[in-house]
Amino acid sequence: MNVDWLIRGRDGRLSAYLLSEAVVHCRAERGPGGPWDPPRIVGGTQRLHSVMALGQGTDRYTHLVSWRPTVREESGLVHSTHYRPDLSALDWHAIGHPDRTGGRTGNPAVAVDAVGRAHVFVRNKSGGVSMIGQKEKGGWGPWRDLKGHDVQGDLAAVTGMSGLVELYAAVPGGVLHWRQEKAGEPPVLDEALEAPVRPGTLRALATSGDATTLYFTDDAGDVCAWRPGTKPVVLLASAGPGPVCVIRCRLEGHDCTLLAQRATSGRVGFAAYPTEDESAGAWWTESGPELPADALVSLAEDEEGRVVAATLAPGTGELRVTRRKDEPGIALEAWRTV
Repeated sequence: MNVDWLIRGRDGRLSAYLLSEAVVHCRAERGPGGPWDPPRIVGGTQRLHSVMALGQGTDRYTHLVSWRPTVREESGLVHSTHYRPDLSALDWHAIGHPDRTGGRTGNPAVAVDAVGRAHVFVRNKSGGVSMIGQKEKGGWGPWRDLKGHDVQGDLAAVTGMSGLVELYAAVPGGVLHWRQEKAGEPPVLDEALEAPVRPGTLRALATSGDATTLYFTDDAGDVCAWRPGTKPVVLLASAGPGPVCVIRCRLEGHDCTLLAQRATSGRVGFAAYPTEDESAGAWWTESGPELPADALVSLAEDEEGRVVAATLAPGTGELRVTRRKDEPGIALEAWRTV
């Protein structure tokens, strides 16, 4: 699953999305902070491959993207929009293939711009990146080749506070960065970073009015932060394998970035630092029970601005959540299964 799957909807309720048995299930709070509804299928029963990307715009609508099988040994991408937890998502809509036809080429990523248009990115058969975007008045534009080469692992798509969409991709020995120059236009290849990046560990976050920050794990096992135009900074040693989750939040009145990651111990590690001030340092604090190796971690803020953390075990579908207490530091309530 690409990027965060715990999302606060337009009505303030949290929803968790899970790809299970070739369909997407959604679980939602019955009310902010209340009990959760049982899982239900969204987007229809069309059979999907085991990959899903999620994105959300300022309108708080959720955009879902996945691959579906088409004809023998071929697949195509599909998109759906979920407007509110108590409404069914739109049926899956085919948006095609970056090379017109063929098999799956990579895991998709999706970002939503300031006016609610989804931008879907995926590796193409040439090893670069292709994109398709929604039109402002409905429908989809053409597939566009954004170039690039030797792209590896998951892509990291993000919308900056300016409303412009950016994309990061790992390549051998570095990272490529694309950025929109104008709303509605395809992002252009902007900068390449030379760094020992582990594919599959990229996460991006809007951290100020004119910058996004990419988090990745390097070959030494350290979590690094990079803003295009600067040099990458080692933030702290990774708590475990896989990507970190990141969110901006208020901690004791300060603008902070909170990271979460399944640690090698099996528990969830949390670390926080002042946003864009990596020199302040960060360290892990572990919380919760030991989780299976395939457990997913996600972060969101509830309607009251409290950080909520969730874990999901794909094998069992077990969903656990916790909220931050109104106390100094990263104090969390007891984890509970919902």
